[in-house]
Amino acid sequence: MPFELGYNTNGFAHHRLTDALGVIADIGYQSAAITLDHHALDPYGDNLLADIRHAREVLRARGLCCVIETGARFLLDPARKHYPSLLDPDESARRKRLDYLHRAIEIAVELEAEAVSFWAGHAAPGSIDADNWSLLVEACDELLTRAVKYDLRLAFEPEPGMFIERMAQFSNLIGELHHPRFGLTLDVGHVHCLSDGTPAEWIRTYSHCLFNIHIEDMKAGRHDHLMFGDGDVDFPPIFDALREVGYTGSLNVELSRHSHDAVNAARQAFDFLSRFNA
Repeated sequence: MPFELGYNTNGFAHHRLTDALGVIADIGYQSAAITLDHHALDPYGDNLLADIRHAREVLRARGLCCVIETGARFLLDPARKHYPSLLDPDESARRKRLDYLHRAIEIAVELEAEAVSFWAGHAAPGSIDADNWSLLVEACDELLTRAVKYDLRLAFEPEPGMFIERMAQFSNLIGELHHPRFGLTLDVGHVHCLSDGTPAEWIRTYSHCLFNIHIEDMKAGRHDHLMFGDGDVDFPPIFDALREVGYTGSLNVELSRHSHDAVNAARQAFDFLSRFNA
């Protein structure tokens, strides 16, 4: 398989992280997208250093590479999903998100991760797009300074409903930042549900900075991560494009709402994606 087939640990929300990594490896995955959370390398936890050491040992022993994901729902605000964002009008709230991402970068360095994946977050109601854009670019510049220091890549994910959700917006962002350490997390389902071109098209367009890929099934017009076969994504052209551009990074299944049946879901997803390993 030319790419590293992986699974996002947000689909193992009821497992200890190291147990989840073991199951992921046993199934045959080569990569783990580790979503930092209360139960998974909590950046604010008292035992973080020991947790990092243990995770590093498991990753190495099981031959897993990893990407660090920062999309935990309630890690920073127990009452509001994905808050605060990089666009929060309150500077102290923005700094809380930035501090979290700085910590994610440090964890990624310790685990020799391929990239840290993040998104813009939601814009405040009534806010001005130009102001949000300035805040986002400023935040990305700051994170890039830290990433460059550690020779780490940042992978930005357009996310439905957030300030940056479409590929044209991402194109503007990467054009303004124009840095080799700043690239793309492409979620094929997001492109499909927004009818925002095709995943294959964007794989070819951004092959030079495609640092991370999320994959799942999805239905057009509905942002709901589905098991393969339950949506209407056309997968063969996606894998044709991956082979064409010679993609060798992580291709990570994202089924966060399947944690109640995590092991079976991960196995089913692996069986489906393995059909495309030629």
